[in-house]
Amino acid sequence: MPHGPDRTDRAAGAISPAADGFETQLLAMLPALRRYSRSLARSDADGEDLLQDSVEKVLAHRRQWRGLNLRAWALTIMTNLYRNGLRKRGGRSFVDIDETTELAAPETPSDPLEHARLDSALNTLPEENRAILMLVVVEGFSYQEVAAMLDIPIGTVMSRLSRARRKLSDLMTSDNVVSLRRPK
Repeated sequence: MPHGPDRTDRAAGAISPAADGFETQLLAMLPALRRYSRSLARSDADGEDLLQDSVEKVLAHRRQWRGLNLRAWALTIMTNLYRNGLRKRGGRSFVDIDETTELAAPETPSDPLEHARLDSALNTLPEENRAILMLVVVEGFSYQEVAAMLDIPIGTVMSRLSRARRKLSDLMTSDNVVSLRRPK
């Protein structure tokens, strides 16, 4: 049976134009998904694992996507996978940096000390506050969108974001004094 120029044969494994658009959008979102996964996991390696699991799940369940905000849908899937992983592990597990044998080379920030302080400050935030901060401030979602993604009231989003910003500000300004004297 002949097909028109816009149709493909799914039985032969070809991708339809709609599926190609889906995958193109997903590829364009990978940097944002990577940032968010690393923020949630507090580790580059665990973040990459979470990213891979999330992309795999998004692709496997693409027929459930309703054609609206793909980015919000993918971030919601990632958040839920992260939370499910925490429940399975019974909480968080951290490894002291001195105990690690392999570390990914970090990107070179404009001010390495400031970057390290910001990273440390972000990692001290509770997971639920950090996730909201990343979704609103870094990814640019509205309070309403974040509330829908995380399935929490908008007031909770606002209060957690406020607490996260205040705590981050306090942490970033508290260590902003450098001693110019040598220790004795």
